[in-house]
Amino acid sequence: MLAEDSVLLRDGLTGLLARFGHEVVAAVGDAEALVAAVTEHAPDIVVTDVRMPPGFQDEGLHAAVRLREERPALPVLVLSQYVQRTYASELLDSGDGTGVGYLLKDRVGQVEQFVDALAEVADGGTVVDPEVVRQLLRRRRDPLERLSPREREVLALIAEGRSNAAVARELVVSEAAVGKHIGSILAKLDLPPATETHRRVLAVLTYLRA
Repeated sequence: MLAEDSVLLRDGLTGLLARFGHEVVAAVGDAEALVAAVTEHAPDIVVTDVRMPPGFQDEGLHAAVRLREERPALPVLVLSQYVQRTYASELLDSGDGTGVGYLLKDRVGQVEQFVDALAEVADGGTVVDPEVVRQLLRRRRDPLERLSPREREVLALIAEGRSNAAVARELVVSEAAVGKHIGSILAKLDLPPATETHRRVLAVLTYLRA
């Protein structure tokens, strides 16, 4: 089961997988179609992109996490242009931690390595791109290490339940400056815009956990 919004890459992967003896039972271009196709075809493994329509944020990765929650034994291999850490650790922890992989798309160009990774995940193994490992370990050390001292101050006041106006009064800055700090905080904590989550709350939770 293949999910990739780029028609060119989707067709290319379909041909590549067929060349190595794999049958692609369905190839779709968005996360909703992915979930529906898995229900219809019950594939042996899912290969999905992270960024997919309609928002081109983390829809594919979010769908993969949902699928693993509903079907813990379903092998899933995620391909991405970048490391989306919001859901990456959740994906790797899903099920019993087996039959799951997270590779950067650069690895697809290394055909034999990609096909070997696919087979390993399908057999219940775990495959994680070295860059993904580095970034996840960096986040687990201290998710707030990328914030400036001022940004930490802003986040601490938000964690106390302060509004932007209240934060501005406390720090003697403009509300516009507070807004810019918050935008920077969300970016540095890898919290992209999403319709199903409240990023400000997630930032506070990150602060409290740290």
